[in-house]
Amino acid sequence: MKTVRRLFYTDIVSSVGFVGLAFLSLFFFIDFVDELADAGKRGYSPVYAAGVSVLEVPGHVYELMPIAVLIGTIYALSRMAQSSEFTILRTGGLGPGRALALLASLGAVFGAVTFVVGDYLAPAAEEQAATLQASYQGGLRLQRAGAWLKDRQQTPEGERSYSINVGHASSGGVLRDIRIFEFDTSGRLVQRIAASSGQVQDHGVWNLSGVTLTHWADAPPGGAAQATDEDVPVLQWRSALPASVVAAAVLPLSTMSTAELGRYISHLSENEQAAQRYEIQFWKRALYPFACLVMVALALPFAYLHARGGGVSLKVFGGIMLGISFVLLNNVAGHLGLLRNWTPWMVAAAPSVIYLLLSLAAFAWLVKYR
Repeated sequence: MKTVRRLFYTDIVSSVGFVGLAFLSLFFFIDFVDELADAGKRGYSPVYAAGVSVLEVPGHVYELMPIAVLIGTIYALSRMAQSSEFTILRTGGLGPGRALALLASLGAVFGAVTFVVGDYLAPAAEEQAATLQASYQGGLRLQRAGAWLKDRQQTPEGERSYSINVGHASSGGVLRDIRIFEFDTSGRLVQRIAASSGQVQDHGVWNLSGVTLTHWADAPPGGAAQATDEDVPVLQWRSALPASVVAAAVLPLSTMSTAELGRYISHLSENEQAAQRYEIQFWKRALYPFACLVMVALALPFAYLHARGGGVSLKVFGGIMLGISFVLLNNVAGHLGLLRNWTPWMVAAAPSVIYLLLSLAAFAWLVKYR
């Protein structure tokens, strides 16, 4: 059994590595060409473009791992079937259940690698890439309305709620065009803080500069509330928001790990903000490594196809089509779940469950009739 396991694992791991390297080379070239469009602007040289492209490689490893596992496993098993090695192994006692168990253990290893890359290496690399781009492109690309956060604090005047808008983010953690709206317990706007720039320090202290304070006094009977402006060069504003939550709202979603997504979802839920998008991303991150198990199960039926059923190239092409369809279904399911407000964990699990059932049905049919 050790010899069979060594034969399986050596062929499959080498094939998966070759396929993964080919995909990564292609995606690196595409990213590098895309980054060259900004070369020459603000000192952004091709060297830095190459650096950004390299930093995006871990993210591509995470995204492409299930597809590489599928295509590499299909290629290795198809070669074994074409050379009758797999037929000899079956004659020697390698039953369907044992073959599935061998591949499942290898798929679990690929899933663990996918989790480590996607939860640790890729977010750190994406954050560095975003910071490097921001230093040469004038800041991070936020949504048109900027990033919004909510906060609640207890003050001597009672509970206060805050709506915070960050219009722009620069390199070095500097936030630009900050607006902080303060509301009292009845929901009335009592103060607005507008700052040209600011940084979030430890313990939730915001160091703001270029500040304009706008106060709304209580309206007299039958009259309108009066607003007064006050210019302050520097202001320290205390918030209950940790720096990690602010970074999660400003930085791209790909820079967040599964644990950070969970904490940010809790913050959004506590402040009654929409968290559907982040919940779907959280469950996709949590369940995506299991796709490697689905891919090896989907590749196993190709070992039971006789050489007359098509050459290795035809089977590899079929694997590529299956991998592309899985990625498309995974992305479409996420968008549909967001539009239709479906249960996040069901949206994230649906593509893998569908392909797992498809692979098991094909495997059972081939074992019984072929």
